[in-house]
Amino acid sequence: CAVTITGNVTCWGDNHEGQLGNGTREGRNTPPVDVVGISGVSMITAGLRHTCALTTVGNVKCWGDNRDGQLGDGTAVGRTTPIDVIGLTNGVTAIAGGERHTCALIQGGVKCWGNNLDGQLGDGSIIERVTPVDIAELPNGVRAITAGASHNCALITGGSVKCWGNNNEGQLGDATVIKKVTPVDAKLLMNTATAIAA
Repeated sequence: CAVTITGNVTCWGDNHEGQLGNGTREGRNTPPVDVVGISGVSMITAGLRHTCALTTVGNVKCWGDNRDGQLGDGTAVGRTTPIDVIGLTNGVTAIAGGERHTCALIQGGVKCWGNNLDGQLGDGSIIERVTPVDIAELPNGVRAITAGASHNCALITGGSVKCWGNNNEGQLGDATVIKKVTPVDAKLLMNTATAIAA
């Protein structure tokens, strides 16, 4: 997907779950199709089969696969056009889509929703959430977020990084391979990080 100069969104590719947002489930390679019912977009993120957009007024809309609640609308019903994420109508500054979950940066904190089998929602549980929940034990001053398949990381003011979720390949950076349901420090960065990617 791409945000156009006019603040609209256009998408292409697989569309079995409606992740192109044009009201159909038909795939498209060229030309791209316009996402319907959305404008004033400043940022987009794509998960495995879902897509979300952040508007200039700070609200979040998602569409596509929703079997794990990754659209955040309080249901597990897939959508072929954008729908509002419950409780995120303003104040969001960044979004990140994982494989089957989504996160948002809001006023220095982070909320996530969707699949939680590996603790990637960071709320201290492994319970799926169909609406956004707060990340437990995350300090104030989050500057950026990033989402991997089943884990997330946050860049904290001052240059430290905290991560949570799946850790079977050591992706949390805490010197273990044990999943974490709340954020842990990425130990080797020594407060020198300026950007993050998962």
